[in-house]
Amino acid sequence: MLNKGKTRIGLIILLGMIVMFSNSCSKKNDSNPTVQILVFTTTAVSDITQTTAISGGNITSADGANIVARGICWDTIQNPTTAGNKTEDGTGLGTFTSNLTTLTANTKYYVRAYVTVEAGTGYGNEILFSTKQDIPATVTDIDGNVYNTVTIGTQTWLKENLKTTKYNDGTGIAFPGSNNALWQNNTSGAYAWYNNDVANKNTYGALYNWAAVNGGKLCPAGWHVATDAEWQTLTDFLGGGALAGGKLKETGTSHWNAPNTSATNQSLFTALPGGSRGLDGSFDTKGFNGYFWSLTGFSATDAWSVYMYYGNGFVYRYSFNKSFGYSVRCVLD
Repeated sequence: MLNKGKTRIGLIILLGMIVMFSNSCSKKNDSNPTVQILVFTTTAVSDITQTTAISGGNITSADGANIVARGICWDTIQNPTTAGNKTEDGTGLGTFTSNLTTLTANTKYYVRAYVTVEAGTGYGNEILFSTKQDIPATVTDIDGNVYNTVTIGTQTWLKENLKTTKYNDGTGIAFPGSNNALWQNNTSGAYAWYNNDVANKNTYGALYNWAAVNGGKLCPAGWHVATDAEWQTLTDFLGGGALAGGKLKETGTSHWNAPNTSATNQSLFTALPGGSRGLDGSFDTKGFNGYFWSLTGFSATDAWSVYMYYGNGFVYRYSFNKSFGYSVRCVLD
């Protein structure tokens, strides 16, 4: 019987120097094979902007091969190779991070890690991602209302409360007006102006029930009502719930009641105290509170929202009944 060393030599001769890759590696370099086993994966793409993104890889085994290059390659077509766009991120085993640059906005890219040894290059699993859209300075809704935008951290928001009376497909949203019973019993989308006075439209926007939010067509095309997680991202970026409210609120007392504590509007979000419409159709707290729906449900009857208060600088997160009427802010897809 052959010993293990002779068996290994015999296999090498028999296989003719065939490249063997683990399931983590999607391709082998057939033109320059090696007997070494490469085990590596492509890191999920993160921190995506209009022109940049971050990926990388993790090489867990090379069976003794000398890794001379590693990095990420990408293209707008599948199976990108090192003949095109690539990073060079050192040598050896372990985890590496790759910065993808000079990307084009609103474009799909395929990305995968590569590892090069003396005998050839192998490629990791392929990941598809899309860069963000170019950020518009203003956005127009289906009714022709124009909104300014603001970028805060990795997110872009409307600077004003939504005021559309139609969904972005042109379908009208129900307007119960002063019929409190109709508002109370409405299980589909509905909106109101505070105190049923259209004079409140331009400053405070509309108050929508959650059914209008949940349809997915309330914001202009390319935008959406912020999810609970997206509100949390915004709050965290501004220092957490105890600080973020002051950085979000419009300054002064033209719209917020005095003293409008801690309001700096450092973020330029310009949160306004649009108040609410209650379950019974009544209106309350304009000037005192700004309530904003999220797109995230909590239960059969409630959904997540955030609100700010004239008397402190907090952002509060709470689940309220879906039949309440609250303000809406949209965030870029």
